[in-house]
Amino acid sequence: MLNIEGLGAGYGKMTILHGLSLSLHPRTATVILGPNGVGKTTLCRTVSGLIRATRGRISFEGRDITGASPAARVRAGIVQVPEGRQVFPDLTVRENLRLGAFVHGMPDQDAFDRIYALFPILLQRQSQKAGLLSGGEQQMLALARALMTRPRVLLLDEPSQGLAPMAVELIGHAIKQVAESGVTVLMVEQNLKLAEMVAQRVAIMEHGACTLEGPANEVLSSDAVQNAYLGKKR
Repeated sequence: MLNIEGLGAGYGKMTILHGLSLSLHPRTATVILGPNGVGKTTLCRTVSGLIRATRGRISFEGRDITGASPAARVRAGIVQVPEGRQVFPDLTVRENLRLGAFVHGMPDQDAFDRIYALFPILLQRQSQKAGLLSGGEQQMLALARALMTRPRVLLLDEPSQGLAPMAVELIGHAIKQVAESGVTVLMVEQNLKLAEMVAQRVAIMEHGACTLEGPANEVLSSDAVQNAYLGKKR
């Protein structure tokens, strides 16, 4: 569905991605694990078009989108939930959701109802300013706003960042439901428990490249992951 081949990208003269290759399977949640500084956020930003690739190719359903604008990628169905949530704090929850639907024009009530079924707390908070929500509620709103675009590929950048364990679990269940509904998910994370909850496939990222990729149960039980995340020697 979405293929990344030999991708290079960075900031100015600093190269962050070094020939990264990865394929996303349709209707599948893929989680990229790796410590800070290995290029996970850069990967998301390059796939969404916010950073220009310096080499390599990104294709979506057989079409080369390496040079496409961020807006063109959103229209094609590739949508990113950025690190740090970035909701509009002075707008209400409902107004934030309405902005998420800009690609399709004014949303109908059915679109809101689908979101509120997934996130009942947002229905209760729909008239409240987004800046007054808790961190977990803001992350739900950021995810819900992205879903209002009707994405085909959803990019999630560290959705557990700064959240309490209970909020992480709620977000995890929501992401799992989104993937089960047919949306292809690419999530970059450091939280192993969230990865275990969501992932069908897992890739390990080191030094700007994916060094291990496969079915979640195989990768998460590998020596590399067990040693790096759980300190286990086998």
